[in-house]
Amino acid sequence: MGPRLILVRASDGVELAVTEFGGSGPPILLLHGLMGRASTWRAVAGWLVQHGRVVGVDARGHGRSGARGPWTTERMAADVACVLAELGPAVVVGHSMGGLHGLVAAARRPELVRALVVEDMGVDFRGRSAADARAWFGAVPQPFPSLAAVRRAFGHPRAEFGEYMTECVEERPDGYHLLARMEHATAIAADWAERDHWPAVASVRCPALLVEAEESVVPEGQMALMAARMPAATHVRVPGTGHLVHARPEFRPLVQSFLTTHM
Repeated sequence: MGPRLILVRASDGVELAVTEFGGSGPPILLLHGLMGRASTWRAVAGWLVQHGRVVGVDARGHGRSGARGPWTTERMAADVACVLAELGPAVVVGHSMGGLHGLVAAARRPELVRALVVEDMGVDFRGRSAADARAWFGAVPQPFPSLAAVRRAFGHPRAEFGEYMTECVEERPDGYHLLARMEHATAIAADWAERDHWPAVASVRCPALLVEAEESVVPEGQMALMAARMPAATHVRVPGTGHLVHARPEFRPLVQSFLTTHM
């Protein structure tokens, strides 16, 4: 039996698409990155089901969830809390954008987050240009004539990201389109360039594992500093990896060891 899709209503009425990957026992909630969707976690969910009930959510504006702003970290972290309120206290595993949302949710609703994994994400991107983000997103050549074209567009410098993005498109009569709209993704990235979330870091009290890529998107040293400001956090930098650390075999033993200790 394949993954099952259910809907959870956020506090402002937006419907969030939630994927049940399987497993039983304590819940594990997977949060994807910018422009992603829950199904990008499929391979990871395949081994996580040995540890609990594995669930993923499409962030608002992504996948099959509703697409209404505001496109702020606070609003999207509140969505995570709404899903956790349905699941019960869970281990939260977040990649990139999802890692930030999971961290803020853990700070604001500590009773809902038993443990936290943040994969290659920081809390302070101030000083980066929102205009650069708009230019990058605006240059994405939609529609794509084929999935191979999606792989080519996103597969530099690392091929695994091109493969990842083939999960994030849908076929329409004129070709393949990203499920996340560029103006929404741009607004989310622009919010990161304007505000930091250091206060949330200091409020995370649950056990935490911070996994940093060698070729990270996070400013140098920031993830180590984040871990140092949490009372029960471990920071690991994984050699030879890009932003999608979970696409590499080194990710699995790190997370499994963490879960064995904290579930």
